[in-house]
Amino acid sequence: MFETDRVNAEHVRRCNAMDMVWVPSEFHVSSFVKSGVDKEKVVKVVQAVDTEFFDPMKYDSIKIEDLGKLVLGSGSKGLDGRKAFVFLSVFKWEYRKGWDVLLRSYLQEFDSLDGVCLYLLTNPYHSDSDFGNKIVEYVEDIKLEKPVNGWAPVYVIDSHIAQVDFPKLYKAADAFVLPSRGEGWGRPIVEAMAMSMPVIATNWSGPTEYLTDENSYPLAVDKMSEVTDGPFKGHLWAEPSVDKLRFLMRHVVRNPEEAKSKGKKAREDMIDKFSPKIVANIVFDQIQQILEIIA
Repeated sequence: MFETDRVNAEHVRRCNAMDMVWVPSEFHVSSFVKSGVDKEKVVKVVQAVDTEFFDPMKYDSIKIEDLGKLVLGSGSKGLDGRKAFVFLSVFKWEYRKGWDVLLRSYLQEFDSLDGVCLYLLTNPYHSDSDFGNKIVEYVEDIKLEKPVNGWAPVYVIDSHIAQVDFPKLYKAADAFVLPSRGEGWGRPIVEAMAMSMPVIATNWSGPTEYLTDENSYPLAVDKMSEVTDGPFKGHLWAEPSVDKLRFLMRHVVRNPEEAKSKGKKAREDMIDKFSPKIVANIVFDQIQQILEIIA
């Protein structure tokens, strides 16, 4: 699978040397075929999420405040002593993941009196791990005007989180947000959805296979932009809307019951369409068809 609008010529050549190519979404069926992969060889086989492991009823929340390092703002107290609304994003630190879109939207929309906080669970990707300085430098570079009441707090979690603790991490947050420019599938997104979290994610590429208006908050795309470096140079990917993200983040905070309802529907959809049992049946059917062909 690719995170952009097309497949490299060398990958097309390799795919066409295969008897069958499994891709996880209709988006990829289209992009592979448009790139030159034989349409008779491309088959959609969605990816699974372990809905028994990622089950919100099985876990208590982790103490997320003990994990995050405050890199911007001044603490995360809610209004009138209430618990702050926690946004969580999980990604590796690369431009494709849209961390810049997230920070710009969050910092322009909220201030320290809004009773919100943003936690970024991230790790380096061909870069150092000084994320605090990267965030401060980014804010300075784009000349964001500091709110009169001060920045809404931003925390970074850059320590190792064991796989067994991920459900507890998701449980500690009120909403998951990832405005990436392109995803092959979006594993943290479906994990969050399996945990009944309201999710805001870019409505393009792999996630279009499972994001709906009923189970999430699909984030609109402003335009397509050209990848300027790396192995996908010249390809196109999405530019998520900063204005729409600001609106959706504010909307989720203001409408907690609606958000919970979408989270409940998200888990139902993960169980009904993407649980291991469901995907195993899809794989079994494909293998049966292959056996019939070669018999």
